Amino acid sequence: MLSNLIVALEAVVPVFVLIGIGMAVRKAGIVNETENKHFNRLIFLVFFPTLMFQNLYGTDIREAANPRLIGFGVVSVLVIFAAAVLVVTRVEKNPHSRGAMIQAIFRSNFVLMGIPVATNICGHGNIAATAIMVAVIVPLFNVLAVITLEIFRGGRVSAGHIVVQIIKNPIIIGAVAGIIVSLAGIHVPDLIESIIDEMSQVTTPMALIILGASFSFSSIKRCRRNLIISVVGKLVVVPAVFLPLAAFAGFRGVEFVTLIAVFAAPAAVSSFTMAEAMDSDSELAGNCVIFSSLFAGITLFLWIFIFKSLGMF
Repeated sequence: MLSNLIVALEAVVPVFVLIGIGMAVRKAGIVNETENKHFNRLIFLVFFPTLMFQNLYGTDIREAANPRLIGFGVVSVLVIFAAAVLVVTRVEKNPHSRGAMIQAIFRSNFVLMGIPVATNICGHGNIAATAIMVAVIVPLFNVLAVITLEIFRGGRVSAGHIVVQIIKNPIIIGAVAGIIVSLAGIHVPDLIESIIDEMSQVTTPMALIILGASFSFSSIKRCRRNLIISVVGKLVVVPAVFLPLAAFAGFRGVEFVTLIAVFAAPAAVSSFTMAEAMDSDSELAGNCVIFSSLFAGITLFLWIFIFKSLGMF
């Protein structure tokens, strides 16, 4: 029991300590909002693609890729999306808020929160299955998010626009490049590989600190009910349904940890940016990111502890 508790703590505490450091940095005025946006852009465009490449380069992709795991993840996300649409359209009549709620429930912060947790549990270099899932699940999240926000603002969904957004996603570019290099058996020069490794090591701490520095608590009075529905759905209902299903399906080890990252991580940070850009309820979307990230410190710990105690990994 004690060893399981330690594993859960070691997986979650470092993540939220770094977020807390970022919040302290923001409060101390070390970085302003404009600088923080620039740091976010740097991490998104440069560091995350490097991390994805490093996680997949040198890995036996054919061995690490598990079609059964990928299939389970994709089908589950589609079911969660459909359930979120059904529930939200029944409880919320304002289309302006519907898109933000649906996105908050189905779209996890898989890269920023999931990968660090998987790394803390499984160790660096042992999460190829997680990285491959990112290359599949992140585009799916993006496709569903664009469709959702376009529909609920009364726009027309453009397949071409969605495809372009996926092709341009730096995280996907990094993952695809890593897969191609691995499958082709290309050897990256040692000097370049050393640089990639060093950049990868600093990516997660930097990203989590900047996430903490991004928090800006706006008024929650207007959207309190919708915020509670979204956060409880994301952190409690979704993992309570789909993690037992994953256990029943026989997933274990790094594969089960990957599914924890998919289902139990908080709402994606990019959901706020996309909601703001596509005329959705950006205030609600931002609060969903903030409060799901904060409460995930408790819920992620509990899910990891429970399933570690059950011997899932």
